[in-house]
Amino acid sequence: MSAPPTTRPTGKASARRPAVDRHTAERLASTEYARVADLLGRLTHEQWAAPTDCPGWDVRAMAGHVLGMMQMVASKRELVRQQLTSTRHAKRDKGLMIDALTALQVRQNADLTTDELVAEIRRLTPRAVTGRIRLPELLRRQTMNDEEDGWWTFAYLMDVILTRDPFMHRVDISRAAGEPLELTAEHDGVLVDDVAREWAGRHGAPFVLELTGPAGGRWQEGEGGEELSLDAVEFCRVLSGRAPGEGLLATRVPF
Repeated sequence: MSAPPTTRPTGKASARRPAVDRHTAERLASTEYARVADLLGRLTHEQWAAPTDCPGWDVRAMAGHVLGMMQMVASKRELVRQQLTSTRHAKRDKGLMIDALTALQVRQNADLTTDELVAEIRRLTPRAVTGRIRLPELLRRQTMNDEEDGWWTFAYLMDVILTRDPFMHRVDISRAAGEPLELTAEHDGVLVDDVAREWAGRHGAPFVLELTGPAGGRWQEGEGGEELSLDAVEFCRVLSGRAPGEGLLATRVPF
């Protein structure tokens, strides 16, 4: 697969936009939420308490965050509430808004039983997907300044980031719990392809990338560049900052 031309948003006018079409984004979101629920539904009490790659979060806390994100996009009222509350807490604590937001989500779902949490993920999936994909076009074109990555359109947040987030947390949970990770070319391969193409655009250098596993593939741009070969899931873990990366693999991609 050839990588796209380099795209490096530097402000509102060039804020990052989704590369996947709306229909694909809807399909990926629905499938990812279902796979998260299926994985959580298999876990034992001990597995729910396992520590994850995200400092301070066990599987239970991570699942509370995933549900909290779904609750946020499934209801405009909840979206406003979470945004206002987390912004206020971030200012009070002099921290990042995203950290305040995820902490809020973990807290608000802490009293659910694990069965209730899984059931809520399943129940909210249609509403969360609808809330994301059917965001009015005027709002999709609006921009936001991510505290760590620069300018995004709301379309990029809704269509891309909010599916990458549960995908990566599904990886986190499977590793923590020692459970098999369901991977297919039709779903995970599409997610990884989008990540690889965005990574290529972010660094803009020639390369050859070989990713192994069901979600893998081959990407190349130019001649004489860095040659990389690794597992597709590990590639995403490196770009997300969960594992060390050198050279072109030091280029981060948001999840």
